[in-house]
Amino acid sequence: MKPKKDVLFLCQFFHPEYISSAQLPFDTAKALHDSGFRVDVLCGYPKEYYNGPQVPKKETISGVGIQRLSYLQPSRSHTFGRLVNYFSFTLSVLAHLGKLRDYRTLVVYSNPPILPWIVSWAKPLFGCKLVFVSYDLYPELALETGALGPDSSVTGLMRHINKVAYPRFDRVVALSSEMKHFLAEHRTISPDSIRVIPNWYPDGGEPNRDLTDNRFAETLGNKFVVSYFGNMGTVQDVDTILGAIRLLKDDDGIFFLFAGHGNKLDALKQTIAREGLKNARVLDYLHGKDYRDALQISGAALISLERGTTGLCVPSKTYSYMMEGIPLIAIMDDSDIVADIEGGAGVHLKNGECQRLADLIRGMAADPEECRTMSQKCRELCRCDHTGNRGRCKRSSIKIQRFRACDTTAEESNGPGIAVSGAYSCDDR
Repeated sequence: MKPKKDVLFLCQFFHPEYISSAQLPFDTAKALHDSGFRVDVLCGYPKEYYNGPQVPKKETISGVGIQRLSYLQPSRSHTFGRLVNYFSFTLSVLAHLGKLRDYRTLVVYSNPPILPWIVSWAKPLFGCKLVFVSYDLYPELALETGALGPDSSVTGLMRHINKVAYPRFDRVVALSSEMKHFLAEHRTISPDSIRVIPNWYPDGGEPNRDLTDNRFAETLGNKFVVSYFGNMGTVQDVDTILGAIRLLKDDDGIFFLFAGHGNKLDALKQTIAREGLKNARVLDYLHGKDYRDALQISGAALISLERGTTGLCVPSKTYSYMMEGIPLIAIMDDSDIVADIEGGAGVHLKNGECQRLADLIRGMAADPEECRTMSQKCRELCRCDHTGNRGRCKRSSIKIQRFRACDTTAEESNGPGIAVSGAYSCDDR
């Protein structure tokens, strides 16, 4: 019998797709490969979050072997489309179930939410170790936002999946302490098996403040730009932001810039056009230089979650804002992110506080010195806690140990995403 390979990643989105839920697994896979693991990936063929040239179905990048699966990809702007999308990819993985027997450890992500259940069968069938990375918690997230009803068949299916799958996971990675607490309380798994490993963003050095050759500088360079980039879906509180836009529509010095995707995007565009809100613009999803240019002219950045969803998901775009030194405006319940903000990285308010949001933005626009202080704090916190440079920060006492074999030798390693190796132990190899 041929020896098993080390690690197989299973996720719907992966490089070269530009969303964080694709790039974070890619970073992690590369870091594990660089740490001596043999790593492969089984993922979806890029379409929705990729507009570059055609990529091969099989290739090796940075030592990571990638196999991309074809599946149906209708628009996810409505429930039916999302279900077809999710089930189609999951069935594609199911057709390759036998491939899982070739690996010691499987790392499976929560998107699509049905996928972990399929992968969980590899433990009783093939004896694989299982690491589950929880980006979102279903069905609770869908229930809180009204996307599903408590008595729907999909809700019942998800509850069954959780009941069967979670006891099989050797490790569960939560993105925040709130998510860990929720998992420990609502899932059949020992709290000792849950690791909190926040998302990260690579440190590209000090932010570039030179607006030469910046596509947004000519029209927005002299305004205080409040940016919102990423998903504008059911989970995000867009209404509170819209309320502030209306209150600030006559302030020529303040501008709102949106870019991204999600089922609230079209409604946002229509509202801005219908009400003639000339202090706001909605763009398509930005990436590469366009995204960096937009970050560069941003005076503050919005992150938002609907009431009751904190702990069920984490807005990963937070960390790109922080690394760029952009003060945060958080509209959400108390969370790890709010704790950072209250440490000086921005401001925090509750859902529905439109007038307070408008007042806070006016205050930030009028106090550039305070914004500079917030900017420095954002960079400090992100470099300490949310990047591969953590080991260089005096605040951090965390050192990730890399086990090359099941013995007592270990080497210290710092790198983007290498923290996920903390979900493995020597025995897990």
